[in-house]
Amino acid sequence: MTPHQLNTMNASVPFANNTPLCYSINSPPFKYHPTIASAYFSSIFTTLGITSNLIAFVVLLKSFQRTHSRSRSFLIFLGGLVVTDTMGLLVTGSIVISFHVTDFNWRLLDPSCHFCNFMGMSMVFYGLCPLMLGAAMAMERFVGINHPFARSTSMSKSRTVSMVLMVWLIAGCIALLPLTGIGSYHMQMPGSWCFFNISSEGNNLAFSLLFSLVGLISIAVSFLLNTVSVVTLIKVCCGQDRSQRRRDNEIEMMVQLILIMVIASICWCPLLVFIAQTVLSGGPLRIKYLLLWIRFATWNQILDPWVYILFRRAVLKRIYPRLEWSRGSIMTLYPSFSDTVRRFTRSSLGSTLGPDETGEAHESNVTPPSTLKPPPPSP
Repeated sequence: MTPHQLNTMNASVPFANNTPLCYSINSPPFKYHPTIASAYFSSIFTTLGITSNLIAFVVLLKSFQRTHSRSRSFLIFLGGLVVTDTMGLLVTGSIVISFHVTDFNWRLLDPSCHFCNFMGMSMVFYGLCPLMLGAAMAMERFVGINHPFARSTSMSKSRTVSMVLMVWLIAGCIALLPLTGIGSYHMQMPGSWCFFNISSEGNNLAFSLLFSLVGLISIAVSFLLNTVSVVTLIKVCCGQDRSQRRRDNEIEMMVQLILIMVIASICWCPLLVFIAQTVLSGGPLRIKYLLLWIRFATWNQILDPWVYILFRRAVLKRIYPRLEWSRGSIMTLYPSFSDTVRRFTRSSLGSTLGPDETGEAHESNVTPPSTLKPPPPSP
């Protein structure tokens, strides 16, 4: 046997018992036998998520047709998020449901680990995409709100589509790294899914930290940029600006973006922190917590579409019809907060102006007495 053939065999067969790499840690068949309840739960979960995303996609298409150009870039980002969530549920959900229904043997069905690698890549790709798209949307809103003159009147559709494709490309390249030797995909308990090897050894450590850090950095960037954008919008909304309709539109987009960020943080932070803590501590992988946090993360794909379905002005107007939508903005839902901020900004403005300027501002707000003589009393 030549050295090349020996190296090829060692790379494809990690152990002497000819166990493929993806089954070297957990090798089926397992003692776990899925119940009919597991199949029903997975089916309902996947169907609910796909239906929710399809409804959101239809709503986005209608909104894209009747909205003005300033909001279309944000709608394209939302469309990319909806498409990503739908495909993620469709791909991973169909595999899990098939396993629970048929209880197939992975080693007989996929002796070369191609199917397992595909599911592991799907888990990584469809997991990172929503987090990175959330950061991209936060960046787009930050530039649009805080630096409106640094760009054209609106981001072009081709540029927005290019940004969405770039996010997909980066996530796809990260998902392909285990196939190049940086990390590895393995069968996970209870045998219904594949994921990368969460380990503190060698390349598995590097890929685990990469996955965790990319997700956490995306959430941190979203939080930072959204916070600055919200502060800017509060200052604008409490001032005397004539473009009230545009402010309402931007507040609506920021509310949706903040809710998307909150949902992603709640659903993904436990898993991302758990992965980083496990590989850095060097302790054994606790399967119970991994399954728990994975289920938490999958809720993100179901809750995301309902943000845009429910939190729109057309829906809020039906829920709260007493709101003054014709003149006031969404900030009028909280009049006391709005008055407090307006009073604070006025007092701050007065302290920065000189006495002559404050006097002129005060006089401009006082209605001058009428110079007309009162009419004579009628006899």
